Amino acid sequence: MEQPGSSPTLDHDCCHALPSTILGYILRFSGRHQITLAALSVVVFLLNTIPLEIQRRIVNDAVHTGALNSIVWLALGYAGVALAEGACKLAMNIYRGWVSESSVRHLRMTIHGAANGASDSPSADLQGIEVSLILSEVEPIGSFVGISTSEPLLQGGILLSVFAYMIHLQPEIALVSLLVFSPQLIFVPLMQRAINRRVTSRVEALREVSSGLIDPDHGRRHAATQAQRMEVVFTLNMGIYKLKFTMNFLMNLMHHVGVAVVLGVGGWYAASGLVQVGTVVAFVAGLAKVNDPWGDIVNWYREATVNGVKYRMIAEAFERLVQLRPARGSG
Repeated sequence: MEQPGSSPTLDHDCCHALPSTILGYILRFSGRHQITLAALSVVVFLLNTIPLEIQRRIVNDAVHTGALNSIVWLALGYAGVALAEGACKLAMNIYRGWVSESSVRHLRMTIHGAANGASDSPSADLQGIEVSLILSEVEPIGSFVGISTSEPLLQGGILLSVFAYMIHLQPEIALVSLLVFSPQLIFVPLMQRAINRRVTSRVEALREVSSGLIDPDHGRRHAATQAQRMEVVFTLNMGIYKLKFTMNFLMNLMHHVGVAVVLGVGGWYAASGLVQVGTVVAFVAGLAKVNDPWGDIVNWYREATVNGVKYRMIAEAFERLVQLRPARGSG
């Protein structure tokens, strides 16, 4: 298996260097590293859940027994778990960064090698595509490679473990919390598909702009066309911003509605003696723990779909460059 940091093969068979899908690329060039990152993710999300139970016990001990010795030991345990989780997360993030940057370097070298052999006098269109690919388009794709496996495992594991703990404490309140989050399963995919369509159009427009910049004579003759392309990019970017921030607004709204419901229902249960105060505190803390990973999963889904589109376009452009390579031994 070829590693992300290795140099690409630049022979006549380089058309096989880039798989057709981003998943194929991830598995071929970083499969072994993804396994290690997945293992680190499991350790981190398991450690992430423990503080919820420690918080609940500290509050209950303070309210009911006031046992200082027990509270001190629980506080020390909380600090120890937080330290272990932070150390594992630090190692995972550094490893992710290395995998990401190695993938960016590999993609750039692969595209550069194919472009160099494409023809002795490449057209402005091809040069524009090469510049766009090497300078900007491969960066987010390589960055996604580093988090492609570990991020959904980590954040999904945190979500499942926190909700499982909440169901264990009080199934009724946990069910209400899940119902509050459920509308996001509908509007997030719909809005993301709309973003993806705009991303595809934006990449195509930027490549046309790059081609115009490479050929100055063409740029002078078609200055109005270049200005129109830039206006299209601006409009597409604004559309992406509006969709993305509207999605974030709706997600934050769902979170705060969930907290309000838990405080209302949990407070009523506590006043009725059905649950302890520490349980309500644990639920509120649990929702806070769920909000960030849920947002991270949505961001990961957004990056996965957007970079899948971008990678497909890069693979298609790469094939065009490879097809223009002279046959071996010709000339």
